[in-house]
Amino acid sequence: MKPIKLRLSFWQIWNMNVGFFGIQFSFGLQQTAVNPIFSFLGAHHDQLPLLNLAGPVTGLLIQPLIGAISDKTWSPRWGRRKPFFLIGAILASLCLFVFPFSSQLWFAVGLLWILDAANNTAMEPYRAFVGDKLPDDQLSYGFQMQSLFVGAGITIANFSLFLFQDWFSVPAVEGANLCSTGAEVVSSIPTWVYYSFFLGAIMSIGTILWSVLKTPEIPPTDQELKVIKTRNEGHSLSHRIFEPFIEIYQAIGRMPLLLKKLAWVYLFQWYALFVYWQFITPMLRTSLFGISNEDVAKFDGIMEACKNGAEITAADTSFAQNIQSLSEQALAQTGLMNGTYNLVTMLVALILVPVAVKYGNKLVYVGSLFLTGLAMLSMPYISNQYLLLLPMILFGIGWATMMGIPYAMVSKVVPEERRGVYMGIVNMMIVIPMGIQTVSFGPIVKNLLGDSAVNAILFGGVFFIIASLLALRIKRDTGEEANLTFKK
Repeated sequence: MKPIKLRLSFWQIWNMNVGFFGIQFSFGLQQTAVNPIFSFLGAHHDQLPLLNLAGPVTGLLIQPLIGAISDKTWSPRWGRRKPFFLIGAILASLCLFVFPFSSQLWFAVGLLWILDAANNTAMEPYRAFVGDKLPDDQLSYGFQMQSLFVGAGITIANFSLFLFQDWFSVPAVEGANLCSTGAEVVSSIPTWVYYSFFLGAIMSIGTILWSVLKTPEIPPTDQELKVIKTRNEGHSLSHRIFEPFIEIYQAIGRMPLLLKKLAWVYLFQWYALFVYWQFITPMLRTSLFGISNEDVAKFDGIMEACKNGAEITAADTSFAQNIQSLSEQALAQTGLMNGTYNLVTMLVALILVPVAVKYGNKLVYVGSLFLTGLAMLSMPYISNQYLLLLPMILFGIGWATMMGIPYAMVSKVVPEERRGVYMGIVNMMIVIPMGIQTVSFGPIVKNLLGDSAVNAILFGGVFFIIASLLALRIKRDTGEEANLTFKK
């Protein structure tokens, strides 16, 4: 006998999903600010992909593991899901607070691993939490509310970077000594970046606590408690940990044909997205603000000499101040652009539903991927910071489609009793291309793309076009197809 699920009011569903705002605020800072921080700490273009290895590795391992463990957990005091996303939020808040104080690249990279693991620990049980609480006829509404907070968190995180740079950026003091300990002339990480991370730390723990305190979990039935107790007592810890991975492996062997074709689309789609997130700020430094690789090398040399106590000339001081200022403006511009595309995503996500019903999921998906590719291909050739927001409209439409349409297509062709397992496989299809990108793209951009961030963005645009062409191979999403493509 299943627990009885009562219909919830608007504000009950709202309170339940508020915590997703903080989680996605943190992810928004990861997408936009972490790679520029790596660059401020001395990382070069070709190092950025490998420095982002934390995302795909923790996504591949943490989410299925935490999800499986939370399925078989119950505490009368703490519940089933809430302990996990509360622990994740606490760790994420601590990492966000400390992150801008990073003085060495290795320290920032280590914090990213902890931050990503914390966010994934909170993410997976939170999605299950919504399904646990809502009756079937309110599930769509609950997940739509969750999508609203996802978009809002990322949007505000990005806009905070743009606004704080405008409000709190410290202008260079003309004639000041670069290595002086007085006024902040040139620093590794600008002070105004701290404020976005501090805000993210508050939002991460604050919004999760709101949901935890406002939303009780539904206790399992006596039969479910008996099953949980029997499973936990009847199997070793190692068996309980590896059981979900064995189930995923078996499901992959019987994967519907649509998922196999979608995997090829995802390979190019998510590879290109990771390229965008890593290289958009370096591209802007070149295409919008005119900073060359030689300028970056000279700047790094001046900063290294400063750290070693060397005397820095007035000309070098002025040069370094200018490069620092332009780099900060590039980061702020990235925040404005990423905030714009996430705002567009919020506005068009629900509009795409009737469009997909009328024209078909496949056509909407193919068109959106193609438009996203055109957006990336156009970015390096736009020299006005506000005109750069135009391709972000196309990017936002594409992002809204990528976050919804493929899941609707998959849901129609997988067996209902194994939907959870196959959604986990879809997540693997996301993080594996990201992992491939982190280990492969550094040598590609250095040796094949002329060590150019502009070429990296163009490369990503081409990959989106290829993804759209591969999406044409996906057959129409009907119930009949599900019967034909599922191989028992």
